[in-house]
Amino acid sequence: MKAYVFPGQGAQFTGMGKDLYENSPLAKELFEKANDILGFRITDIMFEGTAEELKETKVTQPAVFLHSVILAKTLEDFKPEMVAGHSLGEFSALVANGALSFEDGLKLVSQRALAMQKACEITPSTMAAVLGLADNIVEEVCASIDGVVVAANYNCPGQLVISGEFSAVEKACEAMKAAGAKRALLLPVGGAFHSPMMEPAREELAAAIEATTFSAPICPVYQNVTASAVSDADEIKKNLIIQLTAPVKWTQSVQQMIADGATLFTEVGPGKVLAGLIGKINKEAVTANA
Repeated sequence: MKAYVFPGQGAQFTGMGKDLYENSPLAKELFEKANDILGFRITDIMFEGTAEELKETKVTQPAVFLHSVILAKTLEDFKPEMVAGHSLGEFSALVANGALSFEDGLKLVSQRALAMQKACEITPSTMAAVLGLADNIVEEVCASIDGVVVAANYNCPGQLVISGEFSAVEKACEAMKAAGAKRALLLPVGGAFHSPMMEPAREELAAAIEATTFSAPICPVYQNVTASAVSDADEIKKNLIIQLTAPVKWTQSVQQMIADGATLFTEVGPGKVLAGLIGKINKEAVTANA
């Protein structure tokens, strides 16, 4: 079975999508439509902007989404039998499998980015990568720390990202090293994504998601929150709302997709991060980049 996976924030690079814009009339039309919807020329920043400009919250998430979705729409033989996306990438996956329209997906991603930015400004918060510890040890260390710190991204065995209040994450990093982690280092992010610190953003995004029409998808989406196949539009909505404050179960999602018959994983969008993670989750997995 053909599985398509969509990357999240952090995969962006200067020049992303430019070849699509120049070589595909459909891509050019969709990019211009995106400029109109967003009210600024995101294409100028994607194609020519600096790394700093691309890192702006209002730019990063829509840029990665647009690159992924427009690439998917221009692929010749795009017939997904299952899809999944890492964090932000879940929105790309939902447009690719027909659950969301291009326009609605972009509007939600833009609202999500701005809501997350606002939440980040309320309390100093951050994330950190923990390498070389079993998931259950990371969870136990987080639970032992005073303050808010939780496991946020289960990326692959031995690579987990934690998220929470700045001081709690710093304390957790020291405790992780003491517990035998190879590394525990703060990440250059704006705030504590996929943690209780994102509650204000979840509330704001919930209203937008509830007001958006979702359709029955052409194939199941393996959602971050459940790590299982979901095809019901109402359930997809519910999980999408929970996603902002819940962990990204990427390892578990990939394992479940393989158990359900995935034979080829194609990464659609900027970078090759997910293909690399999938190879670490299952050495037998066959991966490709669109």
